[in-house]
Amino acid sequence: MLDVDAVSVRFDGHTVLGDVSLRVGRGETAALLGASGSGKTTLLRVIAGLHTPDAGTVQLDGRDLAGVPPHQRGVGFMFQDYALFPHRSVAGNVEFGLRMRRDPLAERRARVAEVLELVGMTGYEDRSVSELSGGERQRVALARSLAPAPRLLMLDEPLGSLDRTRREQLVLDLHGLFRSQGLTVVYVTHDQSEALALADSVVVLDEGRVVQAAGPHELWTRPATPFVARFLGFTNLVDVTVIDGTICASFGPLGTRRDWPDGRATALIRPTAIRFVADSPLVGTVRSRAFGGDRSTVELDLDGVTLDAVVDTRAPEVGTSVCVEIEPQGLQLFP
Repeated sequence: MLDVDAVSVRFDGHTVLGDVSLRVGRGETAALLGASGSGKTTLLRVIAGLHTPDAGTVQLDGRDLAGVPPHQRGVGFMFQDYALFPHRSVAGNVEFGLRMRRDPLAERRARVAEVLELVGMTGYEDRSVSELSGGERQRVALARSLAPAPRLLMLDEPLGSLDRTRREQLVLDLHGLFRSQGLTVVYVTHDQSEALALADSVVVLDEGRVVQAAGPHELWTRPATPFVARFLGFTNLVDVTVIDGTICASFGPLGTRRDWPDGRATALIRPTAIRFVADSPLVGTVRSRAFGGDRSTVELDLDGVTLDAVVDTRAPEVGTSVCVEIEPQGLQLFP
């Protein structure tokens, strides 16, 4: 449904987006994941028609959007700060887009009631938005974006200002809403857990360029680069040397990979792949431990290299010397 092809944007000689391509099928949710300044919001603005790219094309339903003004694109845009009108009621905010396209009053009222029910805000029609909580304002902004029935819905960090508990609940609500309404969505976030929970595909941006585009499971299990791995929250990335298939870190051998060429590499060691055993050439010291319910996180020092291990058994005491081994499926190499 959405086809972004080789889009580039430059500001004062600086590349904000470099040859970015993105495809989203009808009824799918694509998450744009990246740090601040990676180009996520700029890409949304290009798709919405709020910024003209220096190169590349944007097509929606096969129609080239070059020269098409924002209000004629059939795109809904929910801004990061919600951009609600403080002097209007909840209903007044939600019906704004319908008024701008001059829908009849009866149709506007019916649609406002419909989308407020969708987002769980029935009965709030006459409330001032200044009286609402952060989560309630988020729902009103979402209802306003949905009211004109856009072909494509775009959300820019919609949950960024909410506390963790409320954010987790709204992620579940959004996931259900997107699926039940068959919405096509582009969702911008810097939070990997939001992206993985909501999206059918995740596009990771770094300094204006796509570094990986994949489904949530593939992204989590096979990050394409050390940058992607770090952005997903993995911290166990160590320099290694491969010699005749043996992977050697500074603190000892990690395993074998016969299909990997000799030379230097970076190894990702998943915390769940580290096991405590009775005897092993890998010996470390427990520096700290944190109880986490069913699992605990243990920080290990292996000859000056820090690794985090996640264990489902009782964690060793701080200061304990432990032998560890690494399960082969939990080890990934990068050139």
